[in-house]
Amino acid sequence: MPVGTPFHDRTSALCHSLNYRDWAGYYTVSSYETHHEHEYNAIRNGAAVIDVSPLFKYLITGPDAVTLVDRVITRDARRLQHGQVVYTPWCNERGQVMDDGTVTRLAEHAFRWTAAEPNLRWFRQQSAGLKVQIDDVSEEVAALAIQGPTSAGLIASVTDADINGLKYFRMTSGNIAGAEVDISRTGYTGDLGFEIWMKRRDATSVWDALASAGPHFALRPAGMLALDVARIEAGLLLIDVDFHSARKGLTAAQIYSPFELGLGRLVDFNKERFIGREALLAEHATPPKRRIVGLAIDWPAVERLYEAVGLPPLAQAIASRVAVPVFDSRGNQIGRMTSSTWSPVLKQMIGLATVNGSHIAKGSPVEVEHTVEAVRHRVPATVVVTPFFNPPRKIAELRT
Repeated sequence: MPVGTPFHDRTSALCHSLNYRDWAGYYTVSSYETHHEHEYNAIRNGAAVIDVSPLFKYLITGPDAVTLVDRVITRDARRLQHGQVVYTPWCNERGQVMDDGTVTRLAEHAFRWTAAEPNLRWFRQQSAGLKVQIDDVSEEVAALAIQGPTSAGLIASVTDADINGLKYFRMTSGNIAGAEVDISRTGYTGDLGFEIWMKRRDATSVWDALASAGPHFALRPAGMLALDVARIEAGLLLIDVDFHSARKGLTAAQIYSPFELGLGRLVDFNKERFIGREALLAEHATPPKRRIVGLAIDWPAVERLYEAVGLPPLAQAIASRVAVPVFDSRGNQIGRMTSSTWSPVLKQMIGLATVNGSHIAKGSPVEVEHTVEAVRHRVPATVVVTPFFNPPRKIAELRT
């Protein structure tokens, strides 16, 4: 049975819909109101506070901390500066992705590592022979994401940390309501945003400080339904939906390499050794067999399907996590779309799909299955480069 996060006393009082889901054993709000429209609008037009405490969090310390991190992830951990954050996958020896997350260098010999799934056993297995301490601090560290165009002003109003000049994927430390916090310029929405990391005991005081200042910055709590729409617009992948961990995948089609995820830019072959390097080198030398791409779906074609049966066109407000087939122009299935949504900001239906290597190029025409009145149809779609939505404010220099 799920339990409450460190913010549950605050989030449960605001969750009028009583719409929850289980995230890593915690009660997580799907939507605070009966519809998540206002929550999504807060992400794109104001500020949204999202409880991301259920993330798995690990503290890596000791003289060989950087050696362990560098051994596991596909990126060069030795180049990380104090206060720098990187998003990265990590693989098994066959080059198959085990999980993805962020790594933050807290000090010369200290890193905070976040993950979607439990990884403690895997990390400890890879630490054999190293002078390193690996602590699961998932329950000890609470976390909030503050996302949206007014998020910087809100953060600046409640902390003594100077966030002016804080670069994208960098972290600083400060104080909020008497609590020591780390503030990173990161998030899962593809917008200007931050994540605040704090001790569990300080969770409610930090929440209350943000809530008190919130009305001046159009702050709203946002749940997973709004976040799902935003992350698809940002072209961000979701484990167990768009791909599966190599430790959990039941078929070869469910398991991916970083290149198949479209994350080849995060594989650093300048490193002499990391887990999966040889397999990834071999894959990199051959034409891609498949890849996750963005799809822009022809909405007028969808409208015509509804008009043909006398119905108004229907755009589902909730992002879909149900996989549907993707075809070429001759009707051959060439992949599957795993996440899709109507994008309110783009006024377009979009999706993330795995397609064969012959159709990964930008502009490639494909067809996607779309069901109307229990009848399956195919509508045109085009392969596009992600992110679908990429506002300049996301990485712009901060001046609050």
